[in-house]
Formats: sequence, C-alpha cells, structure tokens
Amino acid sequence: MDRGPGHKSGAEDRQRPLLRHRGLVNYQIVVQGSEHFQLEVCLLDEEGTVVAKGTGGRGQLQVPSAHLWWPYLMHEHPAYLYSLEVKLTAQTAAGFVSDFYTLPVGIRTVAVTQSQFLINGKPFYFHGVNKHEDADIRGKGFDWPLLVKDFNLLRWLGANAFRTSHYPYAEEVMQLCDRYGIVVIDESPGVGIVLAQSYSNVSLQHHLEVMEEMVRRDKNHPSVVMWSVANEPASFLKPAGYYFKTLIAHTKALDPSRPVTFVTNSNYEADLGVPYVDVICVNSYYSWYHDYGHMEVIQLQLATQFESWYKTYQKPIIQSEYGAETITGFHEDPPLMFSEEYQKGLLEQYHVVLDQKRREYVVGELIWNFADFMTDQSPQRPIGNRKGIFTRQRQPKSAAFLLRERYWKLANETKCHRSAVKSQCVGNSPFTF
Repeated sequence: MDRGPGHKSGAEDRQRPLLRHRGLVNYQIVVQGSEHFQLEVCLLDEEGTVVAKGTGGRGQLQVPSAHLWWPYLMHEHPAYLYSLEVKLTAQTAAGFVSDFYTLPVGIRTVAVTQSQFLINGKPFYFHGVNKHEDADIRGKGFDWPLLVKDFNLLRWLGANAFRTSHYPYAEEVMQLCDRYGIVVIDESPGVGIVLAQSYSNVSLQHHLEVMEEMVRRDKNHPSVVMWSVANEPASFLKPAGYYFKTLIAHTKALDPSRPVTFVTNSNYEADLGVPYVDVICVNSYYSWYHDYGHMEVIQLQLATQFESWYKTYQKPIIQSEYGAETITGFHEDPPLMFSEEYQKGLLEQYHVVLDQKRREYVVGELIWNFADFMTDQSPQRPIGNRKGIFTRQRQPKSAAFLLRERYWKLANETKCHRSAVKSQCVGNSPFTF
C-alpha cells in the first residue's frame, strides 16, 4: 500500500507553493486469491471521523484542511497520524464476508534544494544520533522495554532524528518514530563494501534486491524521510561510480518521493558515488583517529571539509558521524583521550563550525553514538565501542548534558511554531531517566 505525496526536485518545489489546505493520499492495494471482491477505502482522522473515501484497488484520496505530519519539536501538534481503513468484501459459500486492514498514515512532503532539507516546505535541521539495537543482558536485537527507554531519552535529549546504522531496524521502531515524530534516515545493511570484488555484478544484484525489500517494507512510514544505501564504502574505487549510479537510480525508481544518499568517509576529490546522491552525508573523526589529543585542529579541518564538499557538489551536507570514545568516570584536566572532558571538548569544537555552516548549507548533525555498544574484541576496543553519550546501560555521560543543552537550543531557534517548542523547553524536561 503506497502513501504520498513526497519528495520533489528543488526547482519544482520553488515553483509550486505547498498546499496548505489539501492533502493527497495515493493508495494501491494488492489482493491475492479470489477475483470476486469489493474494496472500500476510508481515511479517518485522530477523532475517528471519516475525512475521505475511495473504492477500488488504486486511487487518490483528497483531504481538505489536512493535518500535516510534523517532526518532534517542529510543531505544536507533531506526528499527526490518520488511519487508512481498507474494507474487503468477498462472496463465499457462506455468503458475503468482510475483512478490514488499517494503516497509520502521515501526510507530509519532503524536498531538497542546493542548501536546504525541507519538510512540508519548512527548513529542517537534523539534530540527533546514530543508534544500534544493542544493550547488555539482551545483547543485539529488538527489546520493547529498552526501546521505550531509548525514546524517552531521545525526547529528553531534544533529538529529532536518527539514522538506522547500519541496517533497517525492527518495524516496531519505525512505528514508534511515526508516533513520536522522530525523523529517520533509513539505512540498508550495505556496510563493508571496501574491496574491488565488493562491486561485482553479483553484489550489485543482491544490493538492488535488498533495497527493493527495504523500500517495500518501510515506504509507508512518514518518519522515513531519506534512504541511505550504504555506510562508508570504498567509493573511491573505480567500479564505485557505476555501482552507486545504478543503485541510487534503482532506489529512486522504487520510491520517487524521497531523497537518496549513502554515508561516505572518502576524500571529496576521489569519491565516485557522491555525484549521484541528493544529500551528502560525511563521517569524520578529527582528533580521534588521527591528530590524537590535538583538538585545536578540529575547527580548521572541519571547516575545510565542509567547504570542499559544498564547492565541488553544491548539495546540502549532514555531518552523519563524529565523536570520541569515553569511559565513564575517567576525568582529566587538561583533557586526555577516553576522559569525559575530552569527549565533551571534542564535541564543542565541532559545534563551533556546525553553527557557522548550518546557516549556509549544513542541514544536520548526528552524533556517533547514542549509547555504547559491544564489538568484537580488539586492543582498540575497551569492552566495546565507547563513543556513546550514554553508557550501554543508558546512563548519561557528561556529553549527554552538553548535547541536550545544544539540541533544545536548536529546537528553540526553529521558526515554525516557536512558542510551542519554548513551552516544552523551559525549565526541567518532563522526560526522566
């Protein structure tokens, strides 16, 4: 079942003003089995009132005075969901029998210009996290109590987005994002594409199938605003150009309503895949994996990174990963690596440049990582990856309070319904640990 409308090109968006009073819901229903049936479609608002009707397996519902789906902290009534109810009536030996299927539906648009990411025609700035489905005791995988805890922490933090690094998360996660208004960059398990043979025709064919499965499963979630086809591939290798041109074009054909990206850590001059993305997502770890301890170089390096990418491609940029490992309770003055002071200081240096460039063409920042997570054992991993702003047990490090202050400040700067945001931000947060 398809739901729209969605992404348009930047030029088309500038020419067509956003419809404020009429929402469009496109649907397509596939029925298997008997050909003797009737389909009735109703769209209900949150009060259960029918606002639009249709018949047949394909059509478009027009919703007058539609309530739009807005991200968390961007509107006084975020994450508005309608219910699309499909009634199938078929004739059987026992007479007419009806069955019902209900799907939550959000009405919103997504668009990308040379320097902005727009949701419902308004500039949207991603301030959020990268996550993993991981915690101690349970390990990797879906866990309802943990998920509720994580979403309370996201709201406490003032985060409005996350990337499903580096695989599609459980459907229940996406459903909660729809209801909480948390924006999602939905990423395929395209990680570890680092060898020349990784770009073989066999790999490409499999990757195309993976994107088909992912789009088919997640296309009806209004929280999903962009597809990411891969994380940190060796996109400087010669076969990468054709590979990503084909993969991204295929994903756009599957879903023309959303922009497509992949997350790169290649040099801007050598990257052969970025010409085909709509938004440039860049990972960088200045003063962590090199220039150890020298946080004074971060601002120059990061500013140079952004300016080089934008001058070359004229596309909006997201800092899709940055951070430093920290062991809770380690304190050093002056800051030393793995201390809480070092993680906090490194983030502050990044934020200076992000504040400069977000007024130009940077449209988001996603910390790596939301919480510590387990990895394979190695001398570089002191019992897992410690780049989380929360521990693996979801307890806050010093950096969590720094990011909370920053994210609520960014939310307060949002021009759309500022008064609603301010009322949630002033004083103590209603969300607790």
